[in-house]
Amino acid sequence: MRTPLQKGEQILLVTHTSWVKLILPVIIALAGWVGAFLIGFLDNWGWITAVIGSLYYLIVYFSWKVNIWVVTNFRVIDEAGLLNHFAKESPLEKINNVSYDQSVWGRILNFGHVEIQTAAEIGATDYYNVHGPKRLKDTITLAQAEYKNIQLANQAQHMATAMGIQAGEVKYSSGSTSGGIASELEKLHQLKQQGIISEEEYIKAKNKLLS
Repeated sequence: MRTPLQKGEQILLVTHTSWVKLILPVIIALAGWVGAFLIGFLDNWGWITAVIGSLYYLIVYFSWKVNIWVVTNFRVIDEAGLLNHFAKESPLEKINNVSYDQSVWGRILNFGHVEIQTAAEIGATDYYNVHGPKRLKDTITLAQAEYKNIQLANQAQHMATAMGIQAGEVKYSSGSTSGGIASELEKLHQLKQQGIISEEEYIKAKNKLLS
């Protein structure tokens, strides 16, 4: 992969277009060598036939090799280009839905189409002839769920820290008024309702606030 990774980013999956794409180039390359054998290697046309078939296969093969889809814990990257470089990214937080479909031959040979529905400004992204489309779809879904869980945990920690709540403790001034205490109790109740603090932490914090 030529796209640089961000700090803390890890690669979860790398996949290519289906190997089926290489069948025709292999046939053409073999036909070139068969033609060279029939014409005769001593004849210039024999060598030309073999070289053209081999070059065609190598160009298609290396183009296939660099045409990849990469799933990381931050984003999905569509990367291609043999001499030039093309890369399109879909951040996990922008992905709304991932689906895939396969034809009969696709199910037999394990390739298909994957569609990623993202935010309105990005739109849908389509990946065609993907090797292992279900695996790609499942990896994206799991990475997205894990990313959301980490984001929610970070938000909860930030909220708790901002409100002075850490490990079931509440920081407050000794001169708190009844109105201030009522406000703190309301905040505690909201944190418990949102699942940011447990019932036990809520009771400890409430008792400390009222003591």
